[in-house]
Amino acid sequence: MQMKHLIIFALAGIVLLIGFNMFNSNRHESRIAAATSSTTSPATAISSEDTVNTNTDIASQPLGQQPKAILDNATAQIEQAEQVNQERLEQMSDAQ
Repeated sequence: MQMKHLIIFALAGIVLLIGFNMFNSNRHESRIAAATSSTTSPATAISSEDTVNTNTDIASQPLGQQPKAILDNATAQIEQAEQVNQERLEQMSDAQ
C-alpha cells in the first residue's frame, strides 16, 4: 500500500469518526432533554412554577461566567430542596 493511500484512508477514518461523534452527541442531548422534560417529581412540580429554565440562562452567558452560573444554579437548587424539606418537616411536626 502506498503512503498516499494510507494517508487518504486515515483522513477518511478521522472524518467518519468525527461525523459519528457529532451524530451520537446530538442523539444523547435529545434523549437527555426528553427525559428531563417528561419526568417530574413532586418536589420539582412545586418549584417549577417559581424557577426559569436555567440551562438556557447558563448557555447564554460568556464562557468565563458559566462555571459561576452553574455553581449559583446548584446552590439555588440545594436551598430550594432544603426549604421543601423544612416545610415537610413542619407539616410532620404539626401532624403529631
